[in-house]
Amino acid sequence: LQSPRAQVAGPPSQPHPPYIHTRSRPHSHPAASTPHQSRDRAPSPPRFHRHHPARPPPPPAMQSLLVPTAAACAAPSASRPRPARVSVRASASAAAAAPPRRETDPKKRVVITGMGLVSVFGNDVDAYYDRLLAGESGVGPIDRFDASKFPTRFAGQIRGFSSEGYIDGKNDRRLDDCLRYCIVSGKKALESAGLALGSDAMAKIDKARAGVLVGTGMGGLQVFSDGVQNLLEKGYRKITPFFIPYAITNMGSALLGMDIGFMGPNYSISTACATSNYCFYAAANHIRKGEADVMIAGGTEAAIIPIGVGGFVACRALSQRNDDPKTASRPWDKERDGFVMGEGAGVLVMESLEHAMKRGAPIVAEYLGGAVNCDAYHMTDPRADGLGVSSCIRQSLQDAGVAPEEVNYINAHATSTLAGDLAEMNAIKQVFKDPSGIKVNATKVLYCPAFVT
Repeated sequence: LQSPRAQVAGPPSQPHPPYIHTRSRPHSHPAASTPHQSRDRAPSPPRFHRHHPARPPPPPAMQSLLVPTAAACAAPSASRPRPARVSVRASASAAAAAPPRRETDPKKRVVITGMGLVSVFGNDVDAYYDRLLAGESGVGPIDRFDASKFPTRFAGQIRGFSSEGYIDGKNDRRLDDCLRYCIVSGKKALESAGLALGSDAMAKIDKARAGVLVGTGMGGLQVFSDGVQNLLEKGYRKITPFFIPYAITNMGSALLGMDIGFMGPNYSISTACATSNYCFYAAANHIRKGEADVMIAGGTEAAIIPIGVGGFVACRALSQRNDDPKTASRPWDKERDGFVMGEGAGVLVMESLEHAMKRGAPIVAEYLGGAVNCDAYHMTDPRADGLGVSSCIRQSLQDAGVAPEEVNYINAHATSTLAGDLAEMNAIKQVFKDPSGIKVNATKVLYCPAFVT
């Protein structure tokens, strides 16, 4: 099960917005993460965007997005090179022949204008981020069910979740948590982007060119588990008619799309903990191809139930550090013993730069490019040399128009498994000539920042 990971990169000397590059990861685990973007970039004066005389200049937060890089200035704006094809037999030092070229067309440049989430730290993005920066852990003992007989008895379990104001009471009682998390995080992302339901800005959106792409690795697992139990204990007549609709993976996107009236591309992707990054990549490509102006994209998961925890225990993938759950996820540590399950949802609003500027949207970051691939090796174990990962990183950088030397931070997959951590580091070392100054950590674990050496 191939799992990409997002990396946020910022050149050390230029005031570009943060870069988000999707790349593949060869492990499969349930949580997908979205790195937070820095907001302290210094604005730069516009140099290529022409404003109508009657239109006021854009706010300073947007002006830095109008400046193409030196690489982009040297490149024709009408065309965009495809990532170089990388052979599995290619040497680790093989690089794309053409220099990186950055997109300059405002219709094809993709920006992030809103963020929404449901998490162990609540549903507010700023409060969530503050607690991450403080190094807090949301992992603790499972109390949703009796886990005393499980070898792993802890997880990142959400407590006290409320959908009030976002889902009506009747539907809220029927929905699987996976769907509830999706709908709440999606609507909060729209609010963050200045597109709250009922607002004038939302009314002006062309709904036929606005889509939803929220994926999930496991889908409505609680609804599925309850349906199987009812079948075995009471017969098929006791299976809820919502069993199939609420269990399939695309229902989160579908319900959210119906609630907000978005009629553009609407589907889901299921690639384990790769899911959210695949969705970001696909959503950005819909915008780049001119198929959509706005996309809601991300992932949702709610698998902390007996069958979910038991399934991962059977895979021998979970940490069993029950005496110290808050530091159980410890990638690159010699005592690492597996990953920690979590649940929640993370959603972004992605738009073309042109569309975002026309409506005066708050711009958080710019998505420059990405890539997806497969190492064609094993269901869970990565290639030891990391070739599948390193080739995907190269394709991602080429697509984004970013040179390896510009990258100073990587958000790793960080599975806390022996094979996964080593393969990931091997891949990073293959791509970056001098990785000693690159900071590496992961959303899954906060206590262990590292430098690649």
